[in-house]
Formats: sequence, C-alpha cells, structure tokens
Amino acid sequence: MRKFKIPHTFTIVFSIIIACAALTWIVPGGEFDRQVVEVDGHERSIVVENSYHHVDKQPQTWQVFTSFFKGFERTAPIIVFILMIGGAFWIMNETDAINRGIHLFLASMQRMQQRKFFRRVGVDNLLIIAIMLMFSAFGSIFGMSEETIAFIVIFVPLAISMGYDSITGVLMCYVAAHIGFAGAMLNPFTIGIAQGLSGLPTFSGLGYRFFCWILLTLVAIVFTLFYARWVKRNPTKSIMYELDQYWRDKAASTETEQKLTNSSVGTWVVYGIVSAVLLYCAIAMPHTAVTIGTGSRSIILFPFIAGGFILLGFIAARRSAHHFILTLLLLTIIVLVTGVLGYDWYVMEIAGLFFAMGIAAGFAFNMNLDRIVRLFLDGCKDILTAALVVGLAGGIIVILEDGKVIDTMLYAISQGMGDAGRIGATASMYVVQNLLNLIIPSGSAKAALTIPMMAEWSDLMGVSRQLTVLAFQFGDGFTNMITPTSGVLIGVLGVARVPYAQWFKFIWKFLLALIVIGFLLLLPPLFMPFAGF
Repeated sequence: MRKFKIPHTFTIVFSIIIACAALTWIVPGGEFDRQVVEVDGHERSIVVENSYHHVDKQPQTWQVFTSFFKGFERTAPIIVFILMIGGAFWIMNETDAINRGIHLFLASMQRMQQRKFFRRVGVDNLLIIAIMLMFSAFGSIFGMSEETIAFIVIFVPLAISMGYDSITGVLMCYVAAHIGFAGAMLNPFTIGIAQGLSGLPTFSGLGYRFFCWILLTLVAIVFTLFYARWVKRNPTKSIMYELDQYWRDKAASTETEQKLTNSSVGTWVVYGIVSAVLLYCAIAMPHTAVTIGTGSRSIILFPFIAGGFILLGFIAARRSAHHFILTLLLLTIIVLVTGVLGYDWYVMEIAGLFFAMGIAAGFAFNMNLDRIVRLFLDGCKDILTAALVVGLAGGIIVILEDGKVIDTMLYAISQGMGDAGRIGATASMYVVQNLLNLIIPSGSAKAALTIPMMAEWSDLMGVSRQLTVLAFQFGDGFTNMITPTSGVLIGVLGVARVPYAQWFKFIWKFLLALIVIGFLLLLPPLFMPFAGF
C-alpha cells in the first residue's frame, strides 16, 4: 500500500482556493453593512449589528488565478516585512554571534559548578532555568524558531553530560523557544501580523500577554525540571536511553574551543555611527510618551538608551566583534519596544530597524557591502516560501469577498453559535486554530488565512478582536511541537536523533496540558477588563 504523503502548503492553499471558488456557486450572496470607528486612536472597519442582507452572488471561475495577484497586493506590507526580517537575521546568523554568546554563557555557568555553594543549591537546575528563560524570551520577542535547530547540537550533548537525556536537551532549547512563541509578547511573525490583519494597534494588549508568557514559561520550566530529575535518578528509564549512546560516546571526546573574533576597524566605525545616531535621538527626542493600552506616560528613554549603548558598546567592542554584535541585538530589541510603545511603529518601521541591525552587524564583522548584500538575498530566499504563502492565503479571502459569500458564511456561523455564547465562540476559534496548525504550521500563513474572517466573526459574537488574536497565538504555538508537517520540529528531532514516534509518546500529555491551560487563559479577558482587550 502506498504511504500517504502530506501535501505541500502551497498545494493545500491552492486546493482551499478552488474549494472556495466552488462555494461561490453554491452559497447565497450576502453582505453586512460596515462602519468605521476609532479605537485607541486608530480607525477600524467593523460590522454593523443586525445589518446582514442578501445580494446577488458573483460565482468565481478563472478568478482563482487573479486572486493570487490580489492576495499579494492585499498583504504586500507583510510580505516585504517577512523578507526584510529574514534577510537581516541571515546576516546576523552568519556572524555566529548568537551561537558564541550562548557558548560563553554555558562556560560561565559551568565554572560556577566548581563552587560549593552552587553545588548545594543545584547549578544544574539554575542552568536549565536560565537557558529556558533565555530561549523562551527569544521566542516571545522576535519569534525564534528555525534557529533552534542549530542550538540542538549544543544543548543535547550538554544535557547528556549533566546526566540527563536528549529529550531534556530538546526541552531546554526547542520547547522553551516554542513556549515563548505561543505566549509571545512582541513576536512580529505572529502577534505583529495577526494584529495588523485585525486592525489592532501593533503589540497592544502587552500586559496580559506578559502574564501569559510568565505562566506558560513557568509551567514548561517546572515540567522540565521534574523530568530531568526523574531521568537523572535512573537514566535507564528514559525512552531514549539506548538511542542516546551516540551522544554519550560523543560526549567523551574533547570539545573544540570556540574562539572569538577580534574587533576590527569596521566594528569601531559602526560603534561610532550608532552612538552618534543615538545621541541625536537623545537630544531631539529626550522624552517619549509611552502608551500601554489606554494609559500614557512621558518617560526619558533615548538619553538612557544612548548612554547605555555608548558604555556597553565600548566595553563589548574592546572584548570582541561577537560581543559587540550581541550588544547591537540587545539595542535593536530595546529600540523596537520603545518605537512600538512610544512612536506607534508598525511593520515598516520594525522591518527597517532589523534591516539596519543586519547591515550594522555585517560591517561590524568586517564584511564588505557586496557580501552583506549576498547574505541578505540568501536570507530572503530562505524565507521566501513563508512570505509567498502569506500572499497565496490572501487570495482565499479575495475569492470569498469577490464572490459575495464571506459575509453569508460569517452570518451562518454566528447564527449557529448564537446559543453557545462568547465562551463557545472563543473555544471554537481556539479549536480551529489548533487543528489547522496540524496541516499548515506557518503562523504567518494561518494569520492571513483565518484572522480576517475570525476578526469580523468575533465582532458578531461579542468577543474582542484582541482575544481572537490570542486564540490564534496559542493555537499556532502549542501544536507546532507535535505536527509532522513542521520542518523545524522534524529538523530538531533529526539533529537530536530522537525518532518522531518516541517524541510523540513523550510529549503528547504535556501538549494536552498546555492546550487546556491555553483555553483557561482565554477566559479571563471575556469577563474582566484588561488593557488592550
């Protein structure tokens, strides 16, 4: 019997477009009246309650091909945003600064093991907590996902050397990053895109998302610590004990020293230029009106940012180019938060910020402009598929809108869910996002596919659009850790030498617990006021 093969994402999206075109011949045409309202200083088009009425339907035929063009037009800012972010991080990854930084961090933690106090406290536990916090923060702030594959070769041997198993190493790195991805606060690939498609202020609702991230990260850390302790007591109980012999043999060999690259003239030139730009910002914009939810406060930010970078950047540049590039990354994250909260930044400004970071990192690593350009293009090529899927998925909504059936479907769903209430509507959106993630693991693609429709449906059901984005966020993040269509998961398991069947057997109960916790976290905003919700 021929083994079933999961279709390519493009095939799935194209099939959905054809199915939607077929629906335009069957489903009656209909429309809601819409009105523009102002929310938190932003205009947003919403559905007028009880305004649904029938109109002539417009059956779609050859428009399945033009829908791609219209879909690309509709989502062009997001597509360019994804390409620029991918190219910038490709340059950053080429410097190997993040990898070297983690090596330095691990080395310092291992030196602490030599001290009696830390041995008594449990430096292994502190190390696991620190690593998971770091990767969870990376996943939450800038959507670390594919990058975890490279770190598996560091943390799996580390876990083996500490008396654990390869699964512990995967938990420390990959699972921590995806917990942060699910409970994201500033992830531009999920939160930024979904809120943009929903017409919400970028990264609004940060306060409650921060609480969700803390809770989910705490759950993951506690689970990992208990599992690691259980394995260490009797390593033979691990389902990976025999297969981990490869890593135990490799751990016995000597490790090569990770050398740092000395700062060059380019490093100091970048330091001078960035310092000058920050000093200008400090003088021109000494006070920043930071807005979180409905509250706003004037804070002196850029003078502190400029002073901090001038001091830390100088110290880092004296040590190595890698130290300085890591300082640039930290600066980028701080400026991103400042721009979003204080200057109403959206995808254009954020993309430009990361683009500048990538160029600065390249010059600081003594790259010439031609090499930086080539690396940027390589990064765009690497992430091109994800960017194109966003445009293709936009074509689905185009077909449904042009066929005059999307409002009919929204009306039918709202009528069918009318008795379920807001809790039922929230649960339905959450379940749909979790199930859809099993076949389309790309968060950007799912946002483009589901958010425009669900945002308007949530208006009809009396559920905030912010909660709709949160349901998407949880549904997109958790099941990534088990879906066989995820290239990141399969890559991580391949590098870690963990068979998928063994991983599924281990992780499914924890994943189920996360899904339940995620649903419980969706309930408080239904009944209590939170900033941004």
